[in-house]
Amino acid sequence: MHSIVIFASGAGTNAAAIIAYFKQNGKAKVSLIVSNKADAGVLQIAEREEIPFLIINKQTLNETMLIEQLRDVKPSLIVLAGFMWKVPAAMVHAFPGKIINIHPALLPGYGGKGMYGHHVHNAVVSAKEKESGITIHYVNEVYDDGNIILQARCPVHENDSADVLANRIHKLEHFYYPRAIEFLLDA
Repeated sequence: MHSIVIFASGAGTNAAAIIAYFKQNGKAKVSLIVSNKADAGVLQIAEREEIPFLIINKQTLNETMLIEQLRDVKPSLIVLAGFMWKVPAAMVHAFPGKIINIHPALLPGYGGKGMYGHHVHNAVVSAKEKESGITIHYVNEVYDDGNIILQARCPVHENDSADVLANRIHKLEHFYYPRAIEFLLDA
């Protein structure tokens, strides 16, 4: 069975969708959840699902120790699901081609440092874009720059607010992210 490690900083809705998907089909299991916030909702999901978790702190992070802890669970994939840090270069090099991220826009547009969550949706709505979507991509040393695995699109309607667009984007994320992970595991 494949092992997945999820890195998340927030409520964990994508993590919950991934956990539920693989609990149902049995092809993989989430072996570890890593968060940089001790009060992140994803940690409640980890406790409820009895998944070990690790809380990391940027000021005290020992990258070598983190890499060893990750190697201990032998991840087939490391999945960023709303993780708000740039992944350290040492980790990218330790797990080449095994770290993926989901971005709430169609990259290369609306990506880069500071472009996450509502910042992205506000920018898309303010620019009066006709469509938005999600991008699932490999992680490299540059924000939102890795090779694209999958993009899914949705319309942006004239009267959409950032919140309305966010809800539409979340539906795409929850549907496509687990399936993209499954595709990569089967490849």
